[in-house]
Amino acid sequence: MADAPLIDWEALRAEAVRVMGCAYAPYSRFPVGVAGLVDDGRIVSGCNVENAAYGVTLCAECGMVSQLHASGGGRLVAVHCVGGDGAPLMPCGRCRQLLWENGGADCLIVTPEGTLTMADVLPQAFGAPDLDAHGR
Repeated sequence: MADAPLIDWEALRAEAVRVMGCAYAPYSRFPVGVAGLVDDGRIVSGCNVENAAYGVTLCAECGMVSQLHASGGGRLVAVHCVGGDGAPLMPCGRCRQLLWENGGADCLIVTPEGTLTMADVLPQAFGAPDLDAHGR
C-alpha cells in the first residue's frame, strides 16, 4: 500500500454521518452509515436499507461496496462505519467478509476499540485464494 492515498479520517467520518442520515430504518430505528477510502483517492459510502422481510435488509456496507464497483472498482484502503449517534460501529460478520473481499488484510477500519486492520477484525478470513487452493 505504498502508493495509497493519505487517510483523512475526519472526512470519512463526516461522510459516514452524512449518509447515515439517508438510511431507511423504520423497523429497527437503527440508522447506519459507512464511508470508505478507495486506493485511487475516491470516497464511497452507503447506508442501511431495511425491509419488512428482515432477512433481505441491506447493510450500509453493502451499499458502499456496490458504489465502489459502480464507480470504477478499486480496493478499499480505509473504512469508517457509524451508528445513529455518530460513534464508530463494528460491522456485522457478513459485512466483515464483504470488506475483506474488497479491501483485504491491510484495509484499515475504525472500531469502537480503535483503528484496526481487517486481518485483526477478521482473523483467518476466507477469500478467493481459498477457492483457488481447493480447485475453483
